[in-house]
Amino acid sequence: MGVALGYATLAYHSLGIGLSKLELNEEALAADLDGAREVLAEPIQTVMRRYGVQGAYEKLKEVTRGKSVRPEDLQALIRSLEIPQEEKDRLLAMTPASYIGKAADLARRV
Repeated sequence: MGVALGYATLAYHSLGIGLSKLELNEEALAADLDGAREVLAEPIQTVMRRYGVQGAYEKLKEVTRGKSVRPEDLQALIRSLEIPQEEKDRLLAMTPASYIGKAADLARRV
């Protein structure tokens, strides 16, 4: 038992040293996140459902399913929706980095 505990302690110590050497590449992370436009499908669909847009899921699926999601396609979809202009403006201004959904509210609950 002592040998196993000793090896585990050594492993945790080595892990800490290895993790302390890691560096965050913020530019690469930001670029990767900006390229993930499919993240915006959730708020778009939520707004569409809030305002009773018929076939919300299907309309969004045409733009996002099985292909690379381009910002122009999402913007065209948002502009074509029959929702209040202020909601369109809010959705058009949204980026994957600025959209956190309910994460902040959920984090406060814990």
